[in-house]
Amino acid sequence: MKRLLLALAIGMAMSAHADRVLQNVYARDVTSLNGTWQTIVDPIETGYYDYRMNETSNGFFRDQQPQSSYDHVEYDFCDAETLQVPGDWNIQRPELMFYEGTVWYKRTVPFHGDPSKPHYLYFAAVNYHADVYLNGEKLGTHEGGFTPFNFDVTGRLKDGDNTLIVRVNNTRHAEDVPTLISDWWNYGGITRDVLLVTTPKVSVDDYSIKLAPQKYNEIDLSVKLSQPLEGQRVTISIPELKINRQLVTDAQGEATATVKVKPQLWSPESPRLYDVTVACGDETLRDRIGFRHIAVEGKTIKLNGQPVFFRGISIHEEAPFEGKRVTTHAECDTLLQWAKDLNCNFVRLAHYPHSEYMVRRAEELGLMVWSEIPVYWTIDWENPATLANAQSQLRDNMDRDHNRCAIVVWSIANETPHKPARDQFLGALARQVKTADQERLLSMAMEITSETDEMAHIRDNMHQWVDIVSFNAYLGWYGGRPETCDIHNYDIPYDKPFFVSEFGAGAVAGLHGDATQKWTEEYQADLYARTLNMYNRQDGWAGCSPWILKDFRSPRRQNHQTQNFFNRKGLVSDRGQRKAAFAVLRDFYATK
Repeated sequence: MKRLLLALAIGMAMSAHADRVLQNVYARDVTSLNGTWQTIVDPIETGYYDYRMNETSNGFFRDQQPQSSYDHVEYDFCDAETLQVPGDWNIQRPELMFYEGTVWYKRTVPFHGDPSKPHYLYFAAVNYHADVYLNGEKLGTHEGGFTPFNFDVTGRLKDGDNTLIVRVNNTRHAEDVPTLISDWWNYGGITRDVLLVTTPKVSVDDYSIKLAPQKYNEIDLSVKLSQPLEGQRVTISIPELKINRQLVTDAQGEATATVKVKPQLWSPESPRLYDVTVACGDETLRDRIGFRHIAVEGKTIKLNGQPVFFRGISIHEEAPFEGKRVTTHAECDTLLQWAKDLNCNFVRLAHYPHSEYMVRRAEELGLMVWSEIPVYWTIDWENPATLANAQSQLRDNMDRDHNRCAIVVWSIANETPHKPARDQFLGALARQVKTADQERLLSMAMEITSETDEMAHIRDNMHQWVDIVSFNAYLGWYGGRPETCDIHNYDIPYDKPFFVSEFGAGAVAGLHGDATQKWTEEYQADLYARTLNMYNRQDGWAGCSPWILKDFRSPRRQNHQTQNFFNRKGLVSDRGQRKAAFAVLRDFYATK
């Protein structure tokens, strides 16, 4: 009961302190706060609690400096212990490789702007729990390691230097999302950009520009201002389509319109994006937006009315040539180019929302995207605060990317157990998706219900919600032999397309041997060939995203001869070496 009350209190605190995530933040007036931050590693929370475990009013967030020889201060932020932002602390400081706990971050924020204008501190992601302080005063709290958040600091910035301090804690808890266990590294830190954002007093809070439902010759426009002001003029322009439409807001500060025009459609073969401007008063936001429809008819997925096969690959947000969190555009570019080299038209960005740049770059390259929240394995299904946390992460993910035409699938879970509490939890998330977005497909990575050498059966109560029946299956790796694939079939009693969200096998790059020897490149390549042929003969197969593009760090993988804390199922090693199975998948996709 105590844990439930604490979780509810945390959920209330989150809603009390969180501001709506700024849409298209990189198109706004921003100042980067990336770079070198001073830090204090605080494993026993000395800077947050007093010796009675009460939240102290004189914690490290006060950044106290001795004013005389009599003052007693037992901490300081100094240049001897620093971390780069964005980045994880695990790789930057080897002694923190396995560290889970609190690290305090500090940097100076110079300010000489107009204090009457709205200003926000924006964090693209902090893993996992963040308490943010400005000049010794708490701005608020955020929970969740992969979604953006911001705080309104209008009138709270003083002229000159301001002190920004963030308490970051990546300790795992059963009620968290994700929960205590996962199969990826728990990278701690401020892992994505930090920005100081300035907006006009009345700004564009949100906008949507997309094809009208079931139409190819109409575009729906909508806009919402930061204040509920009537009679405000907002101009939406798409020069290449000769659109220059002026909208006038209603009493809620919102406006909508539909324009008759037939754009060139976005597709993997022709990833057409249009330059768009949304202007209101002194503010002009620029974007690049594509237009497409995605739908399911029977057991077929259709993009722009034509059948499409999802030639996919799963990707973790881990850097291409080393085990660390992705922090640069170049690292994103490399991962997505490898996907293109595989002849992919689809990427599953697992198991959490990836950076905004990753999604936008996939869009430019013509890669459809499966976007996922980390409702992973054994979530605390009966905890209301856990559900509120998952709903918050889902909302923020969808809010950030709702104008991205590349995203064709929202995923709400991965490999979750069948039980009534789980069905209720996921049903609430499914309703949230369906209410907010009828223009994309809904799915989740299910598990096989039962299996013999001849047949696998898929039964899941969530079939009523999903548009695509997706499941993970590792026949030939975690059970059975590769040759079992030659006689194996799938029983899926739903009139919907099915998608294999994971399959694969581990292989050590450069380790060669017979195709019957696990961990060799030959074993992995042979299993890929047999698995692809197996699914290719199944009715309703709509695509796959094998596990996974590259080897990635995982604390669960402790065989030092083959794994050494890496999941070795990658088609590319953690050093960028392509394994033999890379060519098998590439060549198969060339035929689809």
